[in-house]
Amino acid sequence: MRRVIFLFLDGVGLGENDPAINPLVAGEYPHLRALLAGAPLVAATGRYTTEQAELIPADAHMGIPGRPQSATGQAAILTGINAPQRLGEHYGPRPDARVRAVIDEGNLFRRIREQGRHPFFCNAYPQGYFAAVKRGKRLLSAIPYAATSAGQELLTAEDLSAGRAIAADFTNRGWRDYLGYSDIPVYSPEEGGAFVWQLAQPYDFLFFEHWYSDELGHHQDLAGAVANFQVFDGFLGGLLGTADLAQTLIIVASDHGNVEDCSHSKHTENPALTLVLGAERQRAAARIGALNDLAPVVLAFLAGEL
Repeated sequence: MRRVIFLFLDGVGLGENDPAINPLVAGEYPHLRALLAGAPLVAATGRYTTEQAELIPADAHMGIPGRPQSATGQAAILTGINAPQRLGEHYGPRPDARVRAVIDEGNLFRRIREQGRHPFFCNAYPQGYFAAVKRGKRLLSAIPYAATSAGQELLTAEDLSAGRAIAADFTNRGWRDYLGYSDIPVYSPEEGGAFVWQLAQPYDFLFFEHWYSDELGHHQDLAGAVANFQVFDGFLGGLLGTADLAQTLIIVASDHGNVEDCSHSKHTENPALTLVLGAERQRAAARIGALNDLAPVVLAFLAGEL
């Protein structure tokens, strides 16, 4: 069974090789280092191929000047449509009616379901999130909007407790430590990655969203970002250690730069991090140059066209 696992990391670009500002070179990440044969995750590395991975500095501008933003960047990832070009600007953080219209034209969740396959957005949300949405205090961001537009209900604390979902922090620990959910399972980073592989078994396409990297960038929290990437490194190692890489394409991607430059609190104009791992990774990578190339690659892989 061919399967795509998409790991989305918000606000991660490829920046300078400067450990004073860039957490991607300030910390030790053994799994990422092994995947890239020691090459740094920086813009100067460029497109890079190893025996295990393809690194792509993905164009987040897509022809539109200015700082790339989350709503249009995520819409481009989800649909294959050049959303900034459609709107004539980068827009975010959450989609307005214009961006929602782009997502409604046909996002990955909807298109995969229409093809008779099974997509799954595996993130759980706490009760406070649903309450804020219901009160009109919060808009759905692009990814949960896309999933719900395709008919999936967002997953809850009950799903997290029952082992049907995972939290955005890779381990569920934040829910227990900060949100008061004492009855949920907590994983090590490696266990979290292995758990995502188990979650993926009934599905052709699994999407995981991590938003905290963008928050750390906005807060210029270099030490926090290093610690967060160390958790992600273990999580990715746990996934790769259990996944059937002969049949599974794993994509790690972002929507814009931010956390890779902790010298300021704004988004950057750096290329967005993209890693392609597993089955047909070289053919997939050859088709990816910008954010709006990702959705067509996912669909082509699932259709056996890569």
